Amino acid sequence: MKLKTVLLMGFFILVKFSYAQNFKLLRFNEDYSALKDSTRTFYNSLKYLPLSESGKTYVSFGGELRAELDRAQHEDWGTSNIGRNIFLLQRYQLHADLHLNDRIRIFGQLRSGLENGRKNGPRPIDEDQLNVQNLFIDLIPYKGMDGKMTIRLGRQELQYGSGRLLDVREGPNLRLYFDGAKVAYAAPKWNVDAFVMAAGRVKTGVFDNATISRKSSLWGVYSTHTADKMLNIDLYYMGIHRDEARFDDGVATESRHTVGTRLWANGNELLYNFEIGYQLGKFGAADIRAWGGSMDITYRFTNLNGVPTIKLRSDFISGDDTKDDGKLGTFNALYPNGGYFGMNPQAGPANLLSIHPNLSWSPVGHVLLSFETVFSWRQSLHDGIYLPDGTLRLASSNSDSHYIGTAYITTVSWQISKFLNYNAGLQYFNTGDFINDVIPQHKDGVFISSLLGFKF
Repeated sequence: MKLKTVLLMGFFILVKFSYAQNFKLLRFNEDYSALKDSTRTFYNSLKYLPLSESGKTYVSFGGELRAELDRAQHEDWGTSNIGRNIFLLQRYQLHADLHLNDRIRIFGQLRSGLENGRKNGPRPIDEDQLNVQNLFIDLIPYKGMDGKMTIRLGRQELQYGSGRLLDVREGPNLRLYFDGAKVAYAAPKWNVDAFVMAAGRVKTGVFDNATISRKSSLWGVYSTHTADKMLNIDLYYMGIHRDEARFDDGVATESRHTVGTRLWANGNELLYNFEIGYQLGKFGAADIRAWGGSMDITYRFTNLNGVPTIKLRSDFISGDDTKDDGKLGTFNALYPNGGYFGMNPQAGPANLLSIHPNLSWSPVGHVLLSFETVFSWRQSLHDGIYLPDGTLRLASSNSDSHYIGTAYITTVSWQISKFLNYNAGLQYFNTGDFINDVIPQHKDGVFISSLLGFKF
């Protein structure tokens, strides 16, 4: 039988069983041990392949194929002559999850991210031809009725809370990863993780990535307590070290500490998320004193057709008040989920005040329409604006304008099956007074995206 025929048969079998499993953001959190006594279909054999008579030793396979076609017009607001940019992004991922027994497990995942057609070449989030995304071993020294402790060693993805400080960044073509160790304790009412990590540096070749430093550059403790059905409390501390951190205030070595809390709940109708954090540390010889907060309230009309949902999200994130005063007030959001600030975010979580009203509705089946507006201002007139990854995008340039601009966003998501999904979006960014001040030939930006993804 020809290879093409075999692949087509496998695809249609997967689609047939399309509602058999929910895929998770972090693929290593999926558990297929329940398939031990199930029917031996092609799909079940792929997700649960026993390697011992008892079935305690088994391996599970999975992966992802994703293609994204983007069209950007004046993405840089007219600072260059690039103008229109049309490019294709591709993501391929394949993983194997080997469970040796109830106490030892090895997870490995390869990734390939490709970019074609971008006039100014791939961004750091676009291309990595072939690399290891995850490769770790889990050791479980304690497992009881009241809880479980897991020690994880190796390369791994991290995601905590709502992703405002530490997220895997699913939106870009390349997801984030770290090298290090994590100890996790899970109990019915408490989850506590402690980790020490080194960040990676992406190169575009084959297996040529390396950690930025052998020293730990990210460490912390994150805990979640379930206090009530509609009240969860997160408490956390995170530290970060960067040798050449750049802010509008200058470039220097940064050692920063973040303490924060989050109150949240996901009810059937009401969902809320309130988070606040404070930062201190050193930026060269200067003291760091920064703060950040967010509010997210969602209400779902479950009694109406299509479950219309309204959401109001806002952010209050500090910038630097005065340059060269021995203090740095710019908030560092570490490794956040950029999707909080738009489909193609133009301003990230530093020196930012923003309001995001959102309306979503499912007109038919598994189709979701979303309409969002993001209003953005600078918190401080003496600081610039930053990208979601913390990179300085535009310096303050002595502008006395707070208003950055407004993004109007429309998206449609179609979950064709549990394996296949399609997303399309349109974003129009209307530049505000600040951008108009610092970019003489300023232009509004337009971004169109079309993405087809397949997971198994």
